[in-house]
Amino acid sequence: MTISPVHVVGGGLAGSEASWQIAQAGVPVVLHEMRPVRGTDAHQTDRLAELVCSNSFRADDWTGNAVGLLHAEMRALGSIILSCGDAHQVPAGGALAVDRDGFAEAVTARLEAHPLITIAREEIAGLPDPAWDSVIVATGPLTSPALSDAILTLTGEGELSFFDAIAPIIHLESVNMDIAWRQSRYDKEGPGGDAAAYINCPMDREQYEGFIDALLAGPKSEFKDWEHVPYFDGCLPIEVMAERGRETLRHGPMKPVGLTNEHDPQTKAWAVVQLRQDNALGTLWNMVGFQTKLKHGAQTEIFRMIPGLEKAVFARLGGLHRNTFLNSPKLLDGALRLKADPRLRFAGQVTGVEGYVESAAVGLLAGRFAAAERLGQPVTPPPATTALGALIGHITGGHLDGGKGSFQPMNINYGLLPPLDGPKHDADGKRLPHKERGRAKKRLVGERALADLEVWMA
Repeated sequence: MTISPVHVVGGGLAGSEASWQIAQAGVPVVLHEMRPVRGTDAHQTDRLAELVCSNSFRADDWTGNAVGLLHAEMRALGSIILSCGDAHQVPAGGALAVDRDGFAEAVTARLEAHPLITIAREEIAGLPDPAWDSVIVATGPLTSPALSDAILTLTGEGELSFFDAIAPIIHLESVNMDIAWRQSRYDKEGPGGDAAAYINCPMDREQYEGFIDALLAGPKSEFKDWEHVPYFDGCLPIEVMAERGRETLRHGPMKPVGLTNEHDPQTKAWAVVQLRQDNALGTLWNMVGFQTKLKHGAQTEIFRMIPGLEKAVFARLGGLHRNTFLNSPKLLDGALRLKADPRLRFAGQVTGVEGYVESAAVGLLAGRFAAAERLGQPVTPPPATTALGALIGHITGGHLDGGKGSFQPMNINYGLLPPLDGPKHDADGKRLPHKERGRAKKRLVGERALADLEVWMA
């Protein structure tokens, strides 16, 4: 029986991984890559899976780091990206960093040598050929304008997001609730009837003035020419607002009105920083109105000046930079298919994940889904208890508002996985220190994920 090929558009990390997974399942694939026919402002070569920024795939420890767990799951599923990364590793402590040239050359060579993979060096301008009944679009953050416009027309969306207005996200367990408290402004109930939907961190006048000084003095990231985006009033970086006047933030995202500090009801806060729940599990909370282009080191230092966030652990730091991503919770189904045209799947950073490994991971799943569909097999996402399943859940259904407007890209982190209680005492009944409890809990989450992934693979 002749099996029709799956077409993959884009030869980055996600497209390369998707192509490999499809071919390894016994299904032919045509991988379309526009370089070198048409270059980009970011790429330097015509190699597949070229790393355009860092050469690091970040932490490689599955027992204590969420991206390390994602590494382990991808290795178990035969990832070409992790396999070539391991083969071209360079010293980087506990991280998996690679020789970028050797890595890209290895991925390119393996894909070119695979008997079921055809590499077509051409640009797909606009929507893929209607005759292609199974397509994975993995064009990344630099999707061509022609394809972007075609997707907009097809989905009826007003825009793909061409910039990120990203506020930091904090793990709930790291917030000091002896200082912070839960309350919605004026105790106003939301759609779910919750009158305490926000976590509030109060500042007195001296703390606020010191915070403004730090914002103004903090080092800022500069845009590359090809990343330049205009500022919009609805997503101004907090440091830009502070430059407009010292009272601007206090009358904007940090206004203290309609709130009563349950720890000190008689004292009126001079300013309040609010956190809003960011995922359905309630483990991650974003800093409302705190999009920023402060450098990452400065963000952690300055934001820990906020009362209640002295020991904040960040799932994601803020930023403002050019990007292209779908409103995936609204537009994609659980198998990464475009609801408006199910022959099209999306993979990689365009789906709303951040990071090399996350992009490749979504490519891995898109490839497996497409191959299973072509072979008449059921398409079943990994369990939500796995890092892979957590990523899919975030981009296709785990976001609180269902993608109505606040969906933003994210790296894998433990806050996306269902929580698990870890041991509080050692074998002798002695209470474990906080750090040891955290390490033990992360290991248990990893063990659960890998066990559940093994069942799913079977």
